[in-house]
Amino acid sequence: RQCEENLYLQQTCLFCRQPPPKTDEEADKNYTKRIAANDPVAMRQIGNMRYRDGKYDSAFEYWSKAAQLDDAMAHFDLSLLYEKGEGVEEDEKKRTYHLEEAAIAGHPDARCNLGCHEVIDERFDRAVKHLIIAANLGHDKATRALKVCYAEGHVSKEVFAAALRA
Repeated sequence: RQCEENLYLQQTCLFCRQPPPKTDEEADKNYTKRIAANDPVAMRQIGNMRYRDGKYDSAFEYWSKAAQLDDAMAHFDLSLLYEKGEGVEEDEKKRTYHLEEAAIAGHPDARCNLGCHEVIDERFDRAVKHLIIAANLGHDKATRALKVCYAEGHVSKEVFAAALRA
């Protein structure tokens, strides 16, 4: 009986206990239901699909809706659109805003990107703070960037060692 229950659970969604969709139409129907219920993850996933299809305007719309519902990954994705100018006009202020929102929500890539941009702008105190937080979240690129900052004298030995221990 335990084996049968485990097999049933493996073939169903962990949240709603429904079987996975068998067709694209079923999947689209499920996404539509989730979006109607204001599910930011579904909105972000549809945005990701639109982005992969090269439909940047549509991706922007879905990610914007998800970001309004405080989805950190949607904020990060929007920051990349504003950085690259895909589907939107390049805008440094909006890029930074979305990076900051994603970083505040705990997105390690956003935190690392903020740190790297602060290094470029030669604001090393702010950069180091962002990079330490990202490194503490397990971001390898942030750890490497901290190593460079340490080698250039922008980070003390104690701070660098503490970041590595975390």
